[in-house]
Amino acid sequence: MLILASGATAPSIATQLFGSGLIGVREGLETGIVVMILIAFLVKSDRRDALKWVWLGVAAAVAMVAGIFAAIHFGTSTVTGMAAELISGIASLVAVVIVTAMVLWMRKAAASISGHLKAGMSKALAVGPLAVAAMAFFAVGREGVETALLLVGYAENAAGSAWPLVGLILGIVVAAALTVLLYFGAVRIDFAKFFRYTGIFLIVVAAGILAYGVRALQIAGWLPGGSHLAFDVSSGFDTSSWYGTVLQGIFNFRPDPTVFQVIAWLVYVVVVLALFLRPTPPKPAQTPAEERGSADQTSDLPA
Repeated sequence: MLILASGATAPSIATQLFGSGLIGVREGLETGIVVMILIAFLVKSDRRDALKWVWLGVAAAVAMVAGIFAAIHFGTSTVTGMAAELISGIASLVAVVIVTAMVLWMRKAAASISGHLKAGMSKALAVGPLAVAAMAFFAVGREGVETALLLVGYAENAAGSAWPLVGLILGIVVAAALTVLLYFGAVRIDFAKFFRYTGIFLIVVAAGILAYGVRALQIAGWLPGGSHLAFDVSSGFDTSSWYGTVLQGIFNFRPDPTVFQVIAWLVYVVVVLALFLRPTPPKPAQTPAEERGSADQTSDLPA
């Protein structure tokens, strides 16, 4: 992630904008939904006085995410050689673990996230303003960390280009606009399908980051098999073509992967996709009182 492999070219501007922009829309909308739930709950509870503390927590979370990205991206920019490969490999594996955990968590939590957030905000309101700010900080920060880790992979693969960051910002702007429209009921989104399809996309992206991390650790000597290639299509793979820039810029594909890289990619995709796509167990039948409670919890959310 810190340096491009020999012979590789940086992805095109369009690819960098598309890849990071899609991440910005997906993660920004997910974060926007969290903020929307908190704000709608406070407005409905006639606690507008607490809104400023929610925005304080959101601002602090955004600052934290920016700091994480800057620390990883710019803090390691002066590192070269084997140390750079080692840091890249470890950072990639950590990113994959965190992103995977969050994607799988969202699969389970999507249906009940509104109720959990509202219950947490109720308790925070009883404690005081700092608790409200902390509640918003952790709710937004959890999503933001995932965004920062995913974007680092794009930014590093782009050899220091600022376009991935531009794409992310544009994606977040689009997500913010969609969130506002959702809040006022101007648009409707099938969230189940949205998070399902974008979750699949993130899993494939994470698989590419994992393969990249494996190669970096092989170069650093921490993993074996660096000289054993699974295949080599470099002679027929045009890195400057549209498909070359898309595969390299979004999915971290390289035309000469090692056997270990291919195995890691395949195992990750098969296992994580199976976990992500497995059917959700049916909920137990609710009593009329429970059904009324569930309706109250989701009444201020867009369909």
